Amino acid sequence: MFKNVLVGVDGRPNGRDAIALACQLTDPDGKLTLTHVHRGEVAEEHEDSRKLLNQERTGAEVEAEVLSVVSSSPGRGLHEQAEAQNADLIVVGSCRHGVFGRAMLGDNTRAALNGASCAVALAPHGYAENPHPIEKVGVGYNDSPESKAALALARELAAQRRATVRALEVVPIATCAYGVWVPPVAASIEAMAQETNRRSDQLPDIEGDAVYGMASEELASFGDEVDILIVGSRGYGPMRRLVLASTCAYLQRHARCSLLVLPRGATSAGGDSTTSS
Repeated sequence: MFKNVLVGVDGRPNGRDAIALACQLTDPDGKLTLTHVHRGEVAEEHEDSRKLLNQERTGAEVEAEVLSVVSSSPGRGLHEQAEAQNADLIVVGSCRHGVFGRAMLGDNTRAALNGASCAVALAPHGYAENPHPIEKVGVGYNDSPESKAALALARELAAQRRATVRALEVVPIATCAYGVWVPPVAASIEAMAQETNRRSDQLPDIEGDAVYGMASEELASFGDEVDILIVGSRGYGPMRRLVLASTCAYLQRHARCSLLVLPRGATSAGGDSTTSS
């Protein structure tokens, strides 16, 4: 579980969705901070921001600190505040409602959170109305350091919630060579599938599975079967920074469950880093 959680609220339902998810992910002894970001262009904005925060805290019936932040955009303000207070998780809600309840993160917020120094969780639309317990934790797994960190966090969360962990590995339908996507030959598909199944079988106490397809689409579909999906960032920016690669960006637009993305080189909520810098 996370010890220092920053939640973006704005007085709308998406902020309440974020609070509900943050309560599920914050350690009982952890610190929860509700944060409202505004431009601060007029003197009344700060007072209005404090009132909004207090109303949201009261309405959610949570014990949390409240913080009014002045910044050029919500995403940037959350990003900078997370660094300032050494937060280990930022939680935001869907900025708009997509098809069939899919989570949608606004482009401006997504761009600012890209490069965050900690994990980022996204609550789906309407989560506050039905904050069901986390009983099934899903992980996107491929034996990479990033996916191993995601699996470690999934195990930790599941142990505390008495939940089950399911890991999905996707055998890619094509690989990129010199800018051209090339489908593998039948023998390669079979070899990759066998190796993937072997890895799945070696994950203790984990329900592992493998499918053949596009990672982004298969993981989004997998999200329908779990309560939260944990993935590692595969973008190769600075270590311990969340850099959204294409799969994570797709999941933020299409996953219907809660989504938690770990930055590259991340640790579990209380463990050691799985990679070295």
